[in-house]
Amino acid sequence: MALLRNLCRLSSRSVRATTTPRAASAFFPRASVRTYSTSPQESKPAAPPSGSGSNVPLLLAVLLAAGAGGAYFLSDDVKNWVNGATSTKTNPTKEDYQAVYNEIAKSLEKDSSYDDGSYAPVVLRLAWHSSGTYDKNNNTGGSNGATMRFKPEASHGANAGLENARKFHEPIKAKFPWISYSDLWTLGGVVAVQEMGGPTILWRPGRVDKPVEDTPPDGRLPDGAQGQKHLRDVFHRLGFNDKETVALAGAHAVGRCHSNHSGFEGPWTFSPTSFTNQFYVMLLDESWEPKKWDGPFQYVDKSSGSLMMLPTDYSLIKDSTFKKYVQEYAKDEQKFFKDFADVFARLLELGVPAENFEKAASSLGTKEPLKFKVLADQEK
Repeated sequence: MALLRNLCRLSSRSVRATTTPRAASAFFPRASVRTYSTSPQESKPAAPPSGSGSNVPLLLAVLLAAGAGGAYFLSDDVKNWVNGATSTKTNPTKEDYQAVYNEIAKSLEKDSSYDDGSYAPVVLRLAWHSSGTYDKNNNTGGSNGATMRFKPEASHGANAGLENARKFHEPIKAKFPWISYSDLWTLGGVVAVQEMGGPTILWRPGRVDKPVEDTPPDGRLPDGAQGQKHLRDVFHRLGFNDKETVALAGAHAVGRCHSNHSGFEGPWTFSPTSFTNQFYVMLLDESWEPKKWDGPFQYVDKSSGSLMMLPTDYSLIKDSTFKKYVQEYAKDEQKFFKDFADVFARLLELGVPAENFEKAASSLGTKEPLKFKVLADQEK
């Protein structure tokens, strides 16, 4: 800290009279894509607002301190302060969170060339993976922390491709700097499900972001190449029973696998941007056979040859206990929606201390979870 204070004073004296935002940009030009460096955070800072040049000396000092070993990353609060943004908001309201919801929802189809025309599936996957690292045995991991901001967790094999979802959230985080990444990513999952036609997901704010030291170990997320024993090991560690495991698996109704990320390839259903019970229907109604290709073992449907199932997916109908729930959800989409909404809301809260939610509830003036309106209902 003494080094940082001295650098701040030295930098302030030496550049106060000459440094302008234009001059500073010559030393630190903004790249179009933020990559990992001595600051492991991926987020790209917003452009400094007019008149923020007086903060540049402090930024220089902090960067010098980091280079000298004084710090290993620039905190979100420091970045927001330097950029003239307020990282905290006094008592955000339900309307504030609805505004964040709306911004996410409006951005989901901003790039028609991305995947199947929507970011919703990968945004949902980010919410799932940032929460599914929880371990009930030692109360570590989970959605409270957003440690996938850092290279160690971002590099976990199960998280390949999620840089697209993290980058998707950056403009929204810049517009609403008061919301934590942990809350933003989980709220993104709620938005994705609802805007794809899925059930209403109750959600509570209160998650806080943590440093890289709190990164959970690799290997806690499901491995698609495994079978039913692996699924039980993973989901029971999270605190879910067999029925809840099958309900969460229904999220495979949306999205697709990419051979350049997971190694697997293809969508699970014919409607990969619509949240339905079709994952279960396809699993039961189609005939599945091993795919003949150079990639990892997976299944392909015989009728069209365009759909896929992972070994973990197929294990749901090989196991008699799992299969009865697959059959139940295939017959009754509303039952699936009801059960998924309940278990997904709980997944998004794993690892979050109760006092965090209580503090946020006190600020909101209600202990009730928030319920968000989809864009279509707001336009009526």
